[in-house]
Amino acid sequence: MAHALHPDAPAPASTLAPADALAPVERDPRWQAVVARDRAFDGAFVFAVRTTGIYCRPSCPSRHARPENVRFFDACEDAEAAGFRACRRCTPNAASLAEQHAEIVASACRILEEAETEPSLAKLAGAVALSPFHFHRIFKAVTGVTPKAYAAAHRASRARNQLAGGAGSVTEAIYDAGFQSSGRFYATSNAVLGMTPTAFRAGGADTRIHFAIGQSSLGAILVARSSRGICAITLGDDPEALARELQDRFPKAELIGGDAEFERLVAQVVGFVEAPKLGLDLPLDVRGTAFQQRVWQALREIPPGETASYADIARRIGAPKAVRAVAGACAANAIAVAIPCHRVVRNDGALSGYRWGVERKRALLDKEARG
Repeated sequence: MAHALHPDAPAPASTLAPADALAPVERDPRWQAVVARDRAFDGAFVFAVRTTGIYCRPSCPSRHARPENVRFFDACEDAEAAGFRACRRCTPNAASLAEQHAEIVASACRILEEAETEPSLAKLAGAVALSPFHFHRIFKAVTGVTPKAYAAAHRASRARNQLAGGAGSVTEAIYDAGFQSSGRFYATSNAVLGMTPTAFRAGGADTRIHFAIGQSSLGAILVARSSRGICAITLGDDPEALARELQDRFPKAELIGGDAEFERLVAQVVGFVEAPKLGLDLPLDVRGTAFQQRVWQALREIPPGETASYADIARRIGAPKAVRAVAGACAANAIAVAIPCHRVVRNDGALSGYRWGVERKRALLDKEARG
C-alpha cells in the first residue's frame, strides 16, 4: 500500500524548517511520531491519508504520505466514521503485536502467581499456545526478566509480606510463599530480604548499619552501609533530619557512626557530587522490586550531562505504557546520585519533583552540564 500519489513525492519537511514553512500537520507533535514510526504511540491515535482513503497506526511501515494529505483521529471508529478504511498492513483496528505480547505475558504472570509450584517453561508456554523458545523471548522482552526470575521475585515478595504479617512461624511463611524447601529459601535469604528471615521479621534487629554525614555544595549528604553494601545516600538541609530518616527506615537496626575509613567513603560520594564525571564505583545495596531494579538500572545508564524523560525510560525498559510506574520507581529511589534519578525530566524538558528538592536537582544537572 502506498501512501503517496507519485513515487517522486518529496519526503516530509525537515524539522529544522522555519515554522511558517511547515504544513499544519507538520506542526502537530503527532506527525513526528508518524515520521519516526514510533510504536510507543500505537493506540494513542491513528492517521488517515486522503489520497488513499486508508488509516494507519503511527508505526505503519508503509511509505510516508505527503503531510498535507494526512488527518489525525483519536480512535479507529472516528476514522471509519469519516469514511476511511483500515490499512491491511498495520491492521490498526486489531490488537497490535505489542498488545498481543502484553496479553500473553499478563496471562503467564497470572499463572505463575497462582501456581502452588512453579510450572516448567514448556508447560507455561503450552498454556499460552507458544513454543518454549518463542514464549521465553517474548516474556523477557516485555518484562525485562525471565519467567523463572519473575517467579522467584514473586515468591520473594510473598515471603516478605508473610514475614511482615507476623502470623505463624517463619517456616510456615516460607512454605506459604511458594518455596519448596526452607533450605532453598535460606540459601537466598540475603538476596531476598537483605538479612535473615528472623531479623527481617524483627524489623532489622541485629543488623548493623554504619553511617556518616558529610557536607557538599548541595547541603548535607548521609551515606549508610550494611554488610551487603551501600543502603542509603540521602540529601537534605538538616543533618539531624537525615539521621532521623535513616532511623525510621531501619527502626530496629544498630546504627553506628562512621569511623575514619567510612568518612573517606563519604568524601568519595561528596567528590562525585562536585565532579560527576569522575564516576562512582560503589557496591549498592538496592532492595527493590524487579520493576524498580530495571528502572534504576536504566537510570544508571544515562550519561552525566544528559537527561531522559519518564517516557524515555519506560520505552528503554520495554514498558512504554508504564510511565507512571517509572515515576513511582524514581520517587522510591533512596540512593541519590549513584542512581541518578535527577537526570529524569518531563517530556517538555521541565524539571519535575525530586526527593531532595528541585533546586538540588537543577544544581546537579548544571554541574554535570559544565562537566
